[in-house]
Amino acid sequence: QTSTTEVQIGPMRLTQDPIQVLLIFAKEDNQSDGFWWACDRAGYRCNIARTPESALECFLDKHQEIIVIDHRNSRYFDAEDICRSIRATKPSEHTVILAVVPHTSADQEETSVLPLLNAGFDRQFMENSSITACYNELVQIEHGEVRSQFKLRACNAVFTALDHCQEAIEITSEDHVIQYVNPAFEQMMGYHKGELVGKELTELPKSDKNCADLLDTINTFIKKGKEWQGVYYARRKSGDSIQQHVKITPVIGQGGKIRHVVSLKRLHDANENNKQVSYHEEKYTGDNYQSESHSFKCKNRRKDSIDVKSITSQSSDAPGLQTRRYSSMARIHSMTIEAPITKVINIINAAQENSPITVAEALDRVLEILRTTELYSPQLGTKDEDPHTNDLVGGLMTDGLRRLSGNEYVFSKNMNLSHSHLSVPNTINDVPPCIAQLLDNEESWDFNIFELEAVTNKRPLVHLGLKVFARFGVSEFLNCSEATLRAWLQVIEANYHSSNSYHNSTHAADVLHATAFFLGKERVKGSLDHLDEVAALIAATIHDVDHPGRTNSFLCNAGSELAVLYNDTAVLESHHTALAFQLTTKDSKCNIFKNIDRNHYRTLRQAIIDMVLATEMTKHFEHVNKFVNSINKPMASEETSSHSEGSNCECTANIKNFPDNQTLIKRMMIKCADVANPCRPLELCIEWAGRISEEYFAQTDEEKRQGLPVVMPVFDRNTCSIPKSQISFIDYFITDMFDAWDAFAHLPVLMQHLANNYKHWKTLDELKCKSLRLPSENNN
Repeated sequence: QTSTTEVQIGPMRLTQDPIQVLLIFAKEDNQSDGFWWACDRAGYRCNIARTPESALECFLDKHQEIIVIDHRNSRYFDAEDICRSIRATKPSEHTVILAVVPHTSADQEETSVLPLLNAGFDRQFMENSSITACYNELVQIEHGEVRSQFKLRACNAVFTALDHCQEAIEITSEDHVIQYVNPAFEQMMGYHKGELVGKELTELPKSDKNCADLLDTINTFIKKGKEWQGVYYARRKSGDSIQQHVKITPVIGQGGKIRHVVSLKRLHDANENNKQVSYHEEKYTGDNYQSESHSFKCKNRRKDSIDVKSITSQSSDAPGLQTRRYSSMARIHSMTIEAPITKVINIINAAQENSPITVAEALDRVLEILRTTELYSPQLGTKDEDPHTNDLVGGLMTDGLRRLSGNEYVFSKNMNLSHSHLSVPNTINDVPPCIAQLLDNEESWDFNIFELEAVTNKRPLVHLGLKVFARFGVSEFLNCSEATLRAWLQVIEANYHSSNSYHNSTHAADVLHATAFFLGKERVKGSLDHLDEVAALIAATIHDVDHPGRTNSFLCNAGSELAVLYNDTAVLESHHTALAFQLTTKDSKCNIFKNIDRNHYRTLRQAIIDMVLATEMTKHFEHVNKFVNSINKPMASEETSSHSEGSNCECTANIKNFPDNQTLIKRMMIKCADVANPCRPLELCIEWAGRISEEYFAQTDEEKRQGLPVVMPVFDRNTCSIPKSQISFIDYFITDMFDAWDAFAHLPVLMQHLANNYKHWKTLDELKCKSLRLPSENNN
């Protein structure tokens, strides 16, 4: 049976018709019959020609992909002459020609294949009339040479498109040897392609209008496999310079190396820079930009190599400042790096040139701020009188910049623990009644995780995990058994430290519960795929595994093993993910990923890693601001527009089309789940506050004992006000984040608890209480 075959070449999808074969045999024999029946078995269309004339006529009519020529006996025709005559035709460019040669005896030396190759043959086939041998030969040719030739044939369409493209296109080798230019390139540059192809780019004259390091910058990008875009001056054959907008893209080929470099060029439109900001014309001459304006001429100019300085004093030389012009850094070939922040800086620089001096000064100060890498991290004032806020923020949002040598803090990893002593259910239905009764309420936000902790002997994660994972179909998605999932949960929980007052498996179970609760909200559910849900639940489960009960700052200051391993950057979060995957994959009995497709695994793994790393607090404000700007604001605008038109709003409809948005949602979800304690019912909120405080007290005690820098001095068990610390935490981290999350997911229960808990801490603070609750509260 003959059928078409789909073949992919790059982004092109091609349809290959059934293979056609031409057999050229002067006489019918076992060999010709073997190929005939082999074609029939393979589903190929076969023709037989007996003479050179009929062979050529048949080929020109049908353009067969494979030709088999009998080269065993020259008595009837000259096989090499037939091959040459076919090769002399244009259609044979993509045809594979096979020569059938006679057997050689054992004592006879095998002849060279060079005469066959020189005649135009591609392969030789040692005489063998077995249908299977003929079939195997033809099928190998189809999947090798024929498939490759079919792909090459498609390149004709690509080159036709390039030849008719209006943009100038240049393709070079990795060594910058020109391999192709299209007619548009010839027209723009004034060269004929014969003058360019085969030459190195360095042989062509360069314009002296480019800044000195521009070529180095471009080469740096290309060597890293990155695309470069910008404005570039090129010299035409006539000698004059033209300004081009250039996009240069490296093409990765065999071995993962850059094999070609593609350049797209079009004449630069000077008006492009005026779309956002209108400014006067500039001419580039040597080191300076010379500017002419309709209103006045500039006497004071800056060198383009000097950064824009901030002018803070308005009392100095005001008349001179009024006439001072601000050279546009954006006009240095539109900058060589077209990152979003660069574009913003370019626009501001351009706007400065025609701005009043006061506006220009303000924009200079804006530029100073934009040049910092920490755009989202708030800067606490030096006169802040709230030590709780300073200590809390400093402790959570730094990775410990101060380190003392000789103080090592190393904690043990429980990677080889035996888990046989743990009491876990054999199946999800095999759960003690007291635990099952508690788990009936696990979908409620008011679920009491501490009661589950008590009845499971401080091992709530396995039980809650089995229930939640079953509800979300995790085993089905991963194609793993319930026993494997149970073993995995058991291993992960065993590697949480029950000796920690806060960062133990109860906290992991609490975060898993909150994540599952959020995943049940309509807008969250409508925005994420099943893979996202599974990734979120796994990330919540592992997000603090093997936590030592100490902060990143402590580990860095102590010069710990992990801090050295992870270069003082996201130390714990990197460790949690790395260890979790090590524990999972080292034993088949608990490897929940062993049955999923490699691509699914890679996607799932990246999503899990991204979510766990998002729990690191140094990038807290970056994550929250990105969520607000990319999710909240567009949705608010869309809802307003939809309501004004009187139609129902389907705000989540487009989120799945933007994977970046799904990533922001998952990050925000696990961040909120991780620090949701202030949004729990008051009784649970108080318990969590006591636990985290105790852990911070223990860290402060150890820092003093070891002579390490005290990261959060306010958390001294003898002087600390827990209500004040909770108020600072809510004010600084929780309120804005949960306002944003509530605006997306609609969480009135959480926001009500947050308001009540905040009021509780405020009351205790006003009464100057250091404890968690008033003595009288036990009687109310």
